[in-house]
Amino acid sequence: MKNSKLQIKTRKLVKEALLEDVGAGDVTTMSIADSVTPTEAVIAAKETGVIAGLEAAREVFRQVDKRARFRPLIKDGGRVKSGKVIARVYGPAPSLLIAERTALNFLQRLSGIASQTSLFVAKVKGTRAKILDTRKTTPGLRLLEKAAVKAGGGTNHRIGLYDAILIKDNHIAMAGGVAEAIRRARAKSKMPVEIEAKTIAQVKQAIKAKADRILLDNMSLKNLRRAVKLCKKAQIKTEASGGVGLKTVRAIAKTGVDFISVGALTHSAKALDLSLKII
Repeated sequence: MKNSKLQIKTRKLVKEALLEDVGAGDVTTMSIADSVTPTEAVIAAKETGVIAGLEAAREVFRQVDKRARFRPLIKDGGRVKSGKVIARVYGPAPSLLIAERTALNFLQRLSGIASQTSLFVAKVKGTRAKILDTRKTTPGLRLLEKAAVKAGGGTNHRIGLYDAILIKDNHIAMAGGVAEAIRRARAKSKMPVEIEAKTIAQVKQAIKAKADRILLDNMSLKNLRRAVKLCKKAQIKTEASGGVGLKTVRAIAKTGVDFISVGALTHSAKALDLSLKII
């Protein structure tokens, strides 16, 4: 992993996950396995999807036993079919069994997100729209889940509340209106200002106040097309959100929006079915 923050977070998460699962020791494995003879295991896909989380899986085996060797046969973002071996692991059999579930939990969850993202990306192919993630992530797993979105071909939105300004309906209400919310944000920060708009009237107000990007929230396709036309004329980027699913995303993309944010990439992704087998 090139991202040092991601590396540090992964090590911490793996340590916590192993403590949660292994605790004082795997009583089943240690009561049955009496050998430290080097053993090989394979991790294979049981359904079609996109792989993500290989480095997290590697870290699990490393923390369980430094003698373990994890050799991926594919990179994050690689597509697999059922039966495809995605990694081989070498090490003492007890260590491989102790690491198995935690490694698979990371791999399956993150590969599920990558797979879900790839479906949305495929749906908007040929349009200008980019698929964005949101902050609707599993607490503590955000950096890993956003990396999985990228592996699936998506684009990361802001990481948290600290790295981008996004004025939403409650902020607008507190400020007393769209223009005043933008004015206050610009007075306190030099970051680009994105603001949510639910109506065409709010879009016009945001354009007049010179927002950098407008989030078009839960708008009808008709209003999305109107809003996009207005924003293009003002050279302001647009993002659509709200009620986005695989059945609706292409129609939304065809309105001409620049971005579509999809909470379902992370909050509703189904884990990809994978298995580990001792050879």
